[in-house]
Formats: sequence, C-alpha cells, structure tokens
Amino acid sequence: MFCANVGDSRATLARRKEVAGPNGISQYKMQGIPLNRDHKADEPDEQQRIINAGGRVAAYRDMQGNPLGPARVWHLHEDIPGLAMSRSFGDQAAAEVGVNAIPEITEMNLIEADKFLILASDGVWEFISNDQAVNIVMPHYQNNSAEKAAEALIREAMKRW
Repeated sequence: MFCANVGDSRATLARRKEVAGPNGISQYKMQGIPLNRDHKADEPDEQQRIINAGGRVAAYRDMQGNPLGPARVWHLHEDIPGLAMSRSFGDQAAAEVGVNAIPEITEMNLIEADKFLILASDGVWEFISNDQAVNIVMPHYQNNSAEKAAEALIREAMKRW
C-alpha cells in the first residue's frame, strides 16, 4: 500500500497484534499504526525548510504576547499567513515562505492482521491517538458499519475538544 500525504491529515492502519496475557495465554489487541506524519510547522526538518525560505515559525500571540495554539508559518516581518501546517496546496502567501505541496510517500506491505484504515483530519488527531481511534472504530468495523464508525469518531473528538 502507498500513502501520499500533504498537510495535517493522517491515515492510520488498524492491525491485530498478539500479546502475552496472564498465565502465558495469548491475547489480541488492536494497534493503530500511522501511515504518514502530520506536517506540523515545528517538526525540525519542516521548520528548517520554512526558515531557509525566508519565513518564520512561531505560535500566534495574544495581546499580552503570550503564545496561543500550535506553531504556525508566518512571513518574516508580517503576521500572514499563520498556517498551522508546513505543507499545503493553494495558499500563495504560505508558498512564498516555503510551504509546499510536495507529498511524503510511504510504502507498506499489508498482512493478514491488518483490518481497516482510518483517514481523518487534525480535528480528530489533535484529541485522539492512533490506538484510541482504532478502539473507537473497532466495534463498528465488527458490525460492518463505516457510517457509525465515522460518527463515533467525530462524536468523541468533539467531546474532547
């Protein structure tokens, strides 16, 4: 399987993993394996690319100068564009300071223990880990209901927000 990503959305693979239980009895648990990384502005390599292109990376600041929220991409001497990711497409102001649309591509061989994929944006991943997302979706996977799985994931992300 190939995964190409630009931005702060993520693909997570649900894999069944055998673990040793009490008294040496094997048990199974589901594991969430990220297939790509989020392109956050404060990732060291991403931040360096932005700086090399003449931009800066810093959190938004309130009226007292206190940082608020995630690191963002800014022009060196202007508070634009304020993008919270280092890769994106369609934002000309961000492209001027190193934000690009070059995807990172990963490749993975699937195995029998791989059960399903979760594709979601930062609205989910800011609040829910890969493993937690897999555990939220798993009962709905077993009932063959992708719609209910998506609803459960959204409901939980909204609750945690």
